[in-house]
Amino acid sequence: MNKGKYVFSQVMTYFPRWVFEAAVEKYNGDFHAKNLTSYSHCLHLMFGQLAGCKSLKDITLVLRSIKKAAYHLGIPTVVDPSSLSKANEVRDYRIFEELGMWLICKVRPMYAKENIPDVYLPGWEIFAIDSTTIPCSIKLAEWALGKYSKGGVKMHTVLDLRGSIPDTIYVTDSRYHDSNFLDVYEPYKWAIYTMDKAYVDFEALYRMHVNQTYFVTRAKNTMKYEVVDTNYNINDLVGIVGDRTVHLAGYVSEKKYPEDLRLIEFYDAEKEEVITFLTNNFELGPLVIANIYRNRWQIETFFKWIKGNLTIKALWGYSENAVKVHLWVAISSYLLLAWVKAALKSPLTITEVSKVVGASLLTKTDLCELLDVPAPLTQNQNVNELELNF
Repeated sequence: MNKGKYVFSQVMTYFPRWVFEAAVEKYNGDFHAKNLTSYSHCLHLMFGQLAGCKSLKDITLVLRSIKKAAYHLGIPTVVDPSSLSKANEVRDYRIFEELGMWLICKVRPMYAKENIPDVYLPGWEIFAIDSTTIPCSIKLAEWALGKYSKGGVKMHTVLDLRGSIPDTIYVTDSRYHDSNFLDVYEPYKWAIYTMDKAYVDFEALYRMHVNQTYFVTRAKNTMKYEVVDTNYNINDLVGIVGDRTVHLAGYVSEKKYPEDLRLIEFYDAEKEEVITFLTNNFELGPLVIANIYRNRWQIETFFKWIKGNLTIKALWGYSENAVKVHLWVAISSYLLLAWVKAALKSPLTITEVSKVVGASLLTKTDLCELLDVPAPLTQNQNVNELELNF
């Protein structure tokens, strides 16, 4: 089916061109565009992401070295680095943001039935919230002023733990405190969100509670509370050493979160320490709560993967618009690979898919063969089969 097509072209068959072009028209992305249309701009950047190019100069260098192949990749004209840089500065990042958000809505349901290690809750939506900071020169990115006169871009992420697919991406400067993200994010009802201590803002957590949303986080050592009830029916053999219903003490804290909370103590044998979890869920077992938080490592792995396998360590521009274009192209590239994996039912992980695809972009191997997709069972050629028309 894909005979004669480069691997990059096969991956890009999943690219929703009509969604992208609608966003281009909405934000007038091709106004005064000559050699570099919005679509060509996106192809340049996505090729750079999948090929692991560290700079705009690297992208154009590679594409110019394969002029004939570039044409068949859908890039009729390879532009110079300055043209790419200017496009990153002036072409509205919301074009790429809308592409990324559409891909999130498309790809996340494909992984809805994925298992979460040690958490058997079929049908439950379980997310992790965290952020990662990409350091940059304050002289180049004045808008991204961080702490101690250092520059930094912070990417706040809500990650679906089923398949490690992002649900929301929010980009700010590094001064933006993690807990402030809860003020702008609207959580899903009945979903479970796990997050670290940086998100313990009782006012924001109470809004989640009122919204009928569950949260699992770490309790701060300075938190003052009164024990309302104690569950003695626990199994310390699995690490659960405490399960209590508590009420916040102190006028300010109690006013911000006026209802009871649940405090679970888990003994981590590896670190030889007791970890205290805080949640508003009184229905699930204490070990399930502990395992939900333990799966928060998936978002750390996602950040590490994004930084290591896609190119965002070295930014391709330093204005706010250019940085957001870069990040959304990186996320969209990740989601395209996740879509390919799900559509082809590849046994490889997304990490493995990215490495294989990245090393084979300019080969003409069929994606099914490349991603080790099991061949369909052979049919008896003598059996008359009904032809189904859909």
